[in-house]
Amino acid sequence: MNNSKKDKTGVAILYYDGQCPLCTSEMARLEALKSEELQLRDIHSVADGGDQPDRDMLLRTLHMRLPDGRWLTGADANVAAWQFTHRGVWFRWLRWPILRGLVDFIYEVWARRRYNRLYNKGCAIGESR
Repeated sequence: MNNSKKDKTGVAILYYDGQCPLCTSEMARLEALKSEELQLRDIHSVADGGDQPDRDMLLRTLHMRLPDGRWLTGADANVAAWQFTHRGVWFRWLRWPILRGLVDFIYEVWARRRYNRLYNKGCAIGESR
């Protein structure tokens, strides 16, 4: 998902699920360590519309909007968010080409299960959407 419109704030924005205990725990750690160039936004406090993905899409996987308007999702968004801290170097290996496919697969399985557990109580855990 790309958007060439520049963010007027000049900061990256990470959208996270404030109703997910693991997500809020990680965001609390990130909030304590991040620079001012990264904003954290709970999806549940963001109005639908504009040029962002709809709420359901935001809830399915982590999303980050970069200052230049481009979007990162999933493991890319997570690793990019940590680059706004002094610990970012410790996360970069997750994007190495030899590991990228495996990390993306594990993240996608985890994200689908998390979404189904929190929002699709009637769906089977392994069901793909």
